[in-house]
Amino acid sequence: LAVGIVSTSRRLTEEKREYVLSKQLLRSGTSIGANIAEANGGISKADFSAKLSISYKESLETKYWLDLLKETGLLDAETHGALHRDADEVSRILYSILRTTRIQQQQ
Repeated sequence: LAVGIVSTSRRLTEEKREYVLSKQLLRSGTSIGANIAEANGGISKADFSAKLSISYKESLETKYWLDLLKETGLLDAETHGALHRDADEVSRILYSILRTTRIQQQQ
């Protein structure tokens, strides 16, 4: 997902001269993996859960930016579809992990 986001952001800035939305997409789309990496190095379960929660929120934000770019005609349907599917899959996985982690923390 992150590689596709970087490529798309680069294309938006070089071909469409779109800088603001592409930077937002780049930040949220690459933050997902960075926060997952931080979660894996978490000291406690609460730290792990907090970082995964940030990743989950960033995945939702990434889907928002992808939708906005498509609706404004800056992103083609094919690229949008592929990246949105990937972001949605990541969102679902993260949500599932978060739900399981929170249930375990309550026990």
